[in-house]
Amino acid sequence: MKILELKNIHKSFGEKKIHQGVNFYLEQGETIALLGHSGTGKSVLLRSIIGLEQIDQGEVIFRQQRIDQLDEESYYPLRTKISYSFQNAALFDSLSVFENIAYPLFEHTKLNETQINQKVEDVLKIVNMSQAKFLMPSDLSGGMQKRVGLARSMILNPEILLYDEPTAGLDPVNTDMVIDIMNEFKARGFSGIFVTHDIPAAKRVCDRFLLLRDGKIYFNGTLEEFNHSNDPFVLTFGSTHRSRHDVP
Repeated sequence: MKILELKNIHKSFGEKKIHQGVNFYLEQGETIALLGHSGTGKSVLLRSIIGLEQIDQGEVIFRQQRIDQLDEESYYPLRTKISYSFQNAALFDSLSVFENIAYPLFEHTKLNETQINQKVEDVLKIVNMSQAKFLMPSDLSGGMQKRVGLARSMILNPEILLYDEPTAGLDPVNTDMVIDIMNEFKARGFSGIFVTHDIPAAKRVCDRFLLLRDGKIYFNGTLEEFNHSNDPFVLTFGSTHRSRHDVP
């Protein structure tokens, strides 16, 4: 079942055309990789889905409802169903780990403090951060910050998680932790779109692979189709001997 669909998306910044007819869909329960060279507008697509960018043309459809024409106020409830995990974690510097994760619960639910505390404790266990509950963002490593950001992105039990480069800049140990968290979210039934240059990580998480090129989806296929493609452009991403740092 299609939970999200993008139809004929066009987006420009001044004279620079970013998207020129992007079409793809997300099935309920699957995680897809959105790949492409730098500057192809992968993150712009994620932001367009939740209204942080306005598309110039096309349709964004969530559960058979067109959402790209919503006003800002109407996007608020939508963002509890489609959650964005920012590349830099985007934590509030003045709030503790607990307060950062609990913030959406205080803003969007009527849970009492005991219930909120329990939900935060539960999600901290998932991301292996229980010991950091009262630390401040400045006390955390980059990998820990990203894990807190992931915890906050799923605290409201959204239907879709948008991952913007969650493994960028991480060492192998923290990368493994983030991938394990993403797979745990997937096992819990969340759908996801994973924007990344980290091809090995994408292969460990994703069901399908989409490649952006020249403003459109150039390739859309399963992991097996991605691995066995003979297309020269696909091969620049799929070559197993390339590390995540080699892809532009």
